[in-house]
Amino acid sequence: MTENSYSRGLEQKTPNVARIYDYMLGGKDNFACDREVATLLLNNPRTAAAVRANRRFLIRAVRYLAEEVGVRQFLDIGTGLPTQENVHEVAHRYAPDARVVYVDNDPIVLTYARALLDCPNVRIVDGDLRRPTEILENPEVRQILNFAEPVAILLVAILHFVIDEDNPYDAVATLRNAMAPGSFLVISHGSADESAEGFSEAAEQAYNSATVELALRSREQVARFFDGLDMVPPGVVAAQSWRPDISPDTGMPLGVYAGVGRKPGG
Repeated sequence: MTENSYSRGLEQKTPNVARIYDYMLGGKDNFACDREVATLLLNNPRTAAAVRANRRFLIRAVRYLAEEVGVRQFLDIGTGLPTQENVHEVAHRYAPDARVVYVDNDPIVLTYARALLDCPNVRIVDGDLRRPTEILENPEVRQILNFAEPVAILLVAILHFVIDEDNPYDAVATLRNAMAPGSFLVISHGSADESAEGFSEAAEQAYNSATVELALRSREQVARFFDGLDMVPPGVVAAQSWRPDISPDTGMPLGVYAGVGRKPGG
């Protein structure tokens, strides 16, 4: 067996976060091991609704930034596998000149994305949220984005995979400090609050089987990531309640917080 075929075999036996999420969104870029973990998650009735709510929040946030605010630069860290309604597709619908850089450290994501994302002003680069300075100084990132002008940094469903020992608040502070006045920070994050207890237990059980450690956080802990920023109303809320197109169904807590903050000035 060649090294490539051996690696491919491991890839098909080890659950992968990006592929698990791809399956839950209805994608086809996943293997049996990923579907097994996703099935564990989907056994909880909140999970499918939470995944959809998170994706819809991302779409609404990008639309708001591109159409209403006029943001023309997007840095999406921890992007995951390409799917329907990607950031650049939503942004280009309202601002064809928008520039988008996707960042991920998963070689599977990088391989798939580079094969599929063949668009002007769109780039995907290898980078890790835990090392934000490397992302900010990456020549490919700098070729597309100008940090002297407003930029939207997207951390959607990624921070709950960064444990406290990896200093997530310091990492986000580095990104905030690099943003020009008038820039935006977009975050969605798994909840550790009591209202989402059943969901969080199911998520931890499923992701532990995928050798991924979850760091679910309370609303107050999620709000700390926006320190020094002005919150776009309604602030840090359930993902389905952030500027919804229609009245959200609030009958079932879904376990995902979301918010958008703006750097003062500019």
